[in-house]
Amino acid sequence: MAVAIQCRDLRKTYDGKVEAVRGLSLEIQTGECFGLLGPNGAGKTTTIEILEGLLEPTSGEVSILGHSWHENAREMREWLGISLQETRLSEKLTVRETVELFASFYREPRSCDEVLEQLQLTEKADAWVGKLSGGQRQRLAVATALVCNPKILFLDEPTTGLDPQSRRQLWEIVRAFQRDGGTVLLTTHYMDEAERLCDKLAIVDHGQIIAEGSPSSLIARLGGHHVVEFAVGVPTKTGSNSDGGALEAWRALPSVESVREEDGMVALSVKEPHLTIPALLDAVGKQGRALQHLTTRQASLEDVFVRLTGRHLRED
Repeated sequence: MAVAIQCRDLRKTYDGKVEAVRGLSLEIQTGECFGLLGPNGAGKTTTIEILEGLLEPTSGEVSILGHSWHENAREMREWLGISLQETRLSEKLTVRETVELFASFYREPRSCDEVLEQLQLTEKADAWVGKLSGGQRQRLAVATALVCNPKILFLDEPTTGLDPQSRRQLWEIVRAFQRDGGTVLLTTHYMDEAERLCDKLAIVDHGQIIAEGSPSSLIARLGGHHVVEFAVGVPTKTGSNSDGGALEAWRALPSVESVREEDGMVALSVKEPHLTIPALLDAVGKQGRALQHLTTRQASLEDVFVRLTGRHLRED
């Protein structure tokens, strides 16, 4: 496949000392939905603004569909649809007037009626923007990005704060854009969204990509495809293992690939939970502890993220 977005050794330094992006390189194929994941301050927004041509990098190269922002920026902007996390639209315009306004910025826009129908906004076409619900406003923001008939769609946290039904509606819009050959660059704080939508993704931390691949391949790198989470009480036997010794005991259980402890819970990444769980129960008994909680689940991108960065993607 042709390359839609490419950057090499991208760097951005503010005031000569704050490195927001530190040698980041990525390649996104035409037709892919590519996810960019990272905590606040990781450099995601800076990277995206450079790719969109809104920000000049300190150094590095950017190519959009084989072209540079230094060559033909006007034509390149015709190829991009951009939906920000918070798109501030005039509340005194109607939905139709808003979409028509954005369409007027481009030489070959899509039909406004067609876009409104696709975003399920036809019934709200004559409603003021200020009267829309949160989900309707977000769909309108995506409509303003799609009306330009883009080849590449940039979506920054497109479903933040939306109810489950509105999220699923936007997911289907993204999939439809992809089915028509479009390329999507997505940032999200929802791991389930990344797993469902993204063909590939990159985890960014401190301005660098620390892992990249398909969701399934990143999960496979954990070593175990299952997670056993449990909590135990304090030892009742004199001389029982300390917490540090207990962690070593959990790590020594059969089929365990890694151990993580957080907020009183222990999470084991395991390959074969049917081997791990009986051995875990036996070890808990030998330590003189009481099992207070036990669950098993499939490993997820959240587990990958915590393993790589030491923190959750969504943190208060």
